[in-house]
Amino acid sequence: MDTFFPKFSKKREGVNVIMEQKLLQSVNNLILNGETCTGCGICAEACPEEAISIGLVGAIGRGAVDYAEPVNIDEEKCSYCGVCVVLCPFNALTLKVDGEERLPILEKEGFPQYDMVTDIDQEKCVACTICEDVCPRDAIDRQVPEFEGTSEDGRPKQAALNASLKFTVDEEKCTMCGICDALCPAIDVKRKPFSAESGAVAGEVVWNEELCDACQVCAEACPEDAIVIERTVESAKIEGSVEIIQENCCTCRWCAINCPTEAITVEKIFEGEINFDAEKCPAGCSTCIEVCPANAIYLPSPLPADQMKGQQEEKIAVNDDLCILCGACVYACPGEDIITLKRTGIRVKGKETDLFLKIKDKLCTPRTSKVRESTQGQVETKKVGESA
Repeated sequence: MDTFFPKFSKKREGVNVIMEQKLLQSVNNLILNGETCTGCGICAEACPEEAISIGLVGAIGRGAVDYAEPVNIDEEKCSYCGVCVVLCPFNALTLKVDGEERLPILEKEGFPQYDMVTDIDQEKCVACTICEDVCPRDAIDRQVPEFEGTSEDGRPKQAALNASLKFTVDEEKCTMCGICDALCPAIDVKRKPFSAESGAVAGEVVWNEELCDACQVCAEACPEDAIVIERTVESAKIEGSVEIIQENCCTCRWCAINCPTEAITVEKIFEGEINFDAEKCPAGCSTCIEVCPANAIYLPSPLPADQMKGQQEEKIAVNDDLCILCGACVYACPGEDIITLKRTGIRVKGKETDLFLKIKDKLCTPRTSKVRESTQGQVETKKVGESA
């Protein structure tokens, strides 16, 4: 029987690929979520053991390949330190030690983490739907009740605001005609038994505040102008709260830029710039658009011919305000020197150790797209200025 340790294995379970290192007294598992992984390449650039390689990012992002993940992890080279887990901007990696999520690199050696600045000022937030709709990573947790405007089973719209109602009937004007009763379920006209002794219709108008939505129909329909409805809004803010799920947030700032009340603060974790050489871009490709996890790359809308004035129509462009400088587009691009990525800083908290500084230097090395396969099925970039 083979009893030598460590033992290594790799298996696929659903969307996850599980790398295992079995030691004599413990078991380490590095788990890659192939659905969450964007192929940005940060884990590969950061890995101290060079155990991670980039796969066919573009083909996978476009759905042309369904048998592989954007990155490949060599389970035997991997030291299961957790650096890739800490630095993955999309939380696509998990490290487990004996079945429990742990990060030895943080516990034993110390290592900085991303300084995530993601905040929603609840006083300013009006609980609208914009941030939830524009977020490309499902990072908005909107805990707001559904109302009848969006759901058949939703709460009545009048329950959205904190308001008080006052219903008044002028008994001298009211004739007990019953029109308001016929129109509204909140009103019940209770007539007394008809009697020849008085020869008149009498009774009372009973109002149910819980059923009233202050629509004013009863007051407007009353032929004697005997009804008055008064609605006082005590708070115009709808019930509920909106939070950012930090684990899902990629700091693209879509939500912060579009918040109508400027209630959201998000700071990007990477500083730098990215450039697209549209002249080199092959028309009709759009691979970078497909893989961009921040929805920051787009095909420019064509200008009318009379506005071109001899200019060449742009084939690709990026919104710098939304780009997170992750690098997925650089690895996915099928052309050479079309996309150039230059990171100049990383927002982190904690002591910047020697190991981190080495990794930071690699992450801040300018890179550009390059079609090259030194190893079949793997994608590489090249340093800016590097020859093919």
